[in-house]
Amino acid sequence: MHGIFDAIAVLFGLAAVFGYVNHTLLKLPRTIGLVVIALLTSLVLLAVDAARPEFGLGTSLRSALLEIDFSETLMQGMLSFLLFAGALHVDLGELAGRKWAIGSMATFGVLISTVLVGLAMWGVFRLTGLDLPLIYCLVFGALISPTDPVAVLGILKTTRVPPSLEAKIAGESLFNDGVGVVVFAVILGIAGSAGEPVGPGDVALLFFQEAVGGALLGLATGLLVYYVMRRVDEYNLEIILTLALVTVTYQLAGALHVSGPIAVVVAGLLIGNHGTRFAMSERTREHLLNFWTLVDEILNALLFLLIGLEVLLIPTTVHYLAAALLAIPIVLAARFVAVALPITLLGTFREFTRGAIPILTWGGLRGGISVALALSVPESEAKGPIVAVTYAVVVFSIIVQGLTIGPLARRLVPPARAPHEL
Repeated sequence: MHGIFDAIAVLFGLAAVFGYVNHTLLKLPRTIGLVVIALLTSLVLLAVDAARPEFGLGTSLRSALLEIDFSETLMQGMLSFLLFAGALHVDLGELAGRKWAIGSMATFGVLISTVLVGLAMWGVFRLTGLDLPLIYCLVFGALISPTDPVAVLGILKTTRVPPSLEAKIAGESLFNDGVGVVVFAVILGIAGSAGEPVGPGDVALLFFQEAVGGALLGLATGLLVYYVMRRVDEYNLEIILTLALVTVTYQLAGALHVSGPIAVVVAGLLIGNHGTRFAMSERTREHLLNFWTLVDEILNALLFLLIGLEVLLIPTTVHYLAAALLAIPIVLAARFVAVALPITLLGTFREFTRGAIPILTWGGLRGGISVALALSVPESEAKGPIVAVTYAVVVFSIIVQGLTIGPLARRLVPPARAPHEL
């Protein structure tokens, strides 16, 4: 137990120092700045360790990071709070008005991208001498296809994207990560089935159980807390009620084998819209939203710091680097198809401006969820390449795409264009 508290102290200390450096010197968006500084620091420590191994600086930090299971910490700890905090601030009316576009990208888009990335990376891994089985290439496609709501919502706070387009990006990211986790679990289950037959009916049933079951669970627990909150007017108690809602819903989802991310998002949307309007006083609403904004900021800082530091634990070889460089354009190309194809086939293209699909493509950031899923892959010859390539795509996504999505949006969507046209 002593070790984990040491690791937490190190993380908060680094978050404070790196945050101050970014605020005073780099002046990048906070989350991106933390990733950049943490990544540069990690690379410097690796270089120092290589030149003067007796110092052991990188080894000491690596030991602290090993006390924190990134996959477990994010997927079973931080994710539920981050998703709830994000959903709490999303306008349900904006989502409902664009439900077909958001729904198609969050479901069919993820499936299309999973297949395209998996097939392309099968060829890439063979080309670079890694030769992963196709099923594990599809596992990579599943974990890298969903956009990360934590990364997306964090970056959207710092960029000027038209409100209706922001609703599409945020809404899709909130739901497609839940879908992506389900698809990942299904394909990983097939990969580990040791030749046992898994039929389409089994896959469809599991998907339905996870996705629909998660939505129903979130609706049920959200309504329960909503009705309790209508009968009290004490902001301390109501904040505790939302904390209980998040933790209990996520744990129940695991016990019932339904999607915890989807359940928490649905509950958050319910409390953030109907709850704040009809079940809270103005004083409670202000305190509750401020509390969850603070939780969101703190956990985001720690998460993005961890992403930057994880390079100390990522396996690296020339073959991994070659595969990673080829994976970045493949993932972007698959994202473009996954955005454009469902929208066009469903006839919803008219809802978008000419530049919206490029913005949605470039704004589909990957983040900690992809890294966590990659690290959760059971030990095998496939895990090393999957983790390394995933990390490279995520770092490129956060730093390069995150820093340029704002200028891209301003260039493609003229300020004079009316918001309702987006």
